[in-house]
Order: sequence, then structure tokens, then C-alpha cells
Amino acid sequence: MPEKQEIFTLMGGRVNMWRGHYNPTSDAVWLASAAGNAKTMLDVGIGTGGVALCWASRFPDAAITGIDLSPQMLAECEKNAKLNNREIELINTDIYKWRTARTFDLVLTNPPYFNGTPARHAAHHNADLDKWFTKCAARVRPRGILCTIVDSGVSARVISAISDRFGDINIYPLFGAGTVAERVIIRARLGVHSPTVIHRAISMNNSDVLRHGLTIDDALARL
Repeated sequence: MPEKQEIFTLMGGRVNMWRGHYNPTSDAVWLASAAGNAKTMLDVGIGTGGVALCWASRFPDAAITGIDLSPQMLAECEKNAKLNNREIELINTDIYKWRTARTFDLVLTNPPYFNGTPARHAAHHNADLDKWFTKCAARVRPRGILCTIVDSGVSARVISAISDRFGDINIYPLFGAGTVAERVIIRARLGVHSPTVIHRAISMNNSDVLRHGLTIDDALARL
């Protein structure tokens, strides 16, 4: 069998990644596509940097901070940042225990939303989502944005955890081959009272987003 390439790409080659212990999926591209502009961004659970680097490809002048529990993940993220000529401030910490007064214009997170036995890298498993999003929300500046992608089955828990403090909630259902959404992107703004908007569903295989680098809003406008 042929060996896998050491480097793979996201967004049609706009982002390069070293193949490692955890390789980002299309979730990273989708989350980055929905976030919007910001001067400062925090990626909670940055892993190997897929979300942050996809987002940075649109906003190269932004200041990016990433936190993660795993030193190995952060080491791989640093390599990927260098591969893409990006600067990312990396902090080895637990979002539950991070003692800081810092806030950010934008907080992105692809949280550990599955229950069960985790894979070796322990990504996406067994988090207390209420606590996770409470801690993420605390890092958002007033009128700043919190944006996440989760399995559709836990989307109600996420909305419940943030709805008392956030408004302008935008919900984007993502469909695979089935008749129900597989993933849901949720974007919300701290301290506003605008109504919730549920957007038209879009295929998780949409090439405008995955290969051509469009935002989810621009891709929806083309449908």
C-alpha cells in the first residue's frame, strides 16, 4: 500500500497540516467558515490547529491564542503554525482551571461532545458541556462572539448553556447523507438581545466551503 503523504491540505490548499496523532476533519473548516472577523481570537481545545489556521487564512492580521490540555497537541500545533507562516500564542492549560482575566473578540471551540470511551488523543469525549461553555463564555468580551460546532444531538444543551447571556444566536444545520442534521454550528453574541435565526440547511460536503474557502453565509447565498 502507498504511504500517506506527510503533509495534507485543507480548504483546497489554503492551509497545510503535518499528518499527526490527530488530523482535523471537515468540522474544522466548517467552524472557521462561520466565525466572522475579529481582532483577537481564542481557540479553546486548539488541538493541532486546524480550526485556528483555517480561520487565520481569512484574517491573517488577527492575534490568535490557543489553549489545550495536551502538550503533544500543542507541539504539533506549533509545527503546523510554522508550516503556514502563522503566529499563534499557545497555552498548555485546562479551560476549567484557567485563571485569567483576558477576554477576546471571538472564542471558537470544537468541544469534546461525545460520551463513551475516548480515542488515544481523547478528543471530543466526555466533557461537561454546561461547564465547558460557561468557561468559554467567560472569555468573550462584551458584544463579542462565541462560535462552536457540535453533534446535532447535543445542540440543545449548548444553546441552553449560553442563552441567558447571549443573543443574536445563529444556528446552521449541516447534513450528510441522512435526513437529519449531523452537525450544528452555533454562533452567538454576548450581551445582545437580537432574536435567534435558524439558517437553511447545507450539505457537509459543500465544495464552496470545503475546497474554495467561502464562508458559510456566502455558500448559502449561492444555493
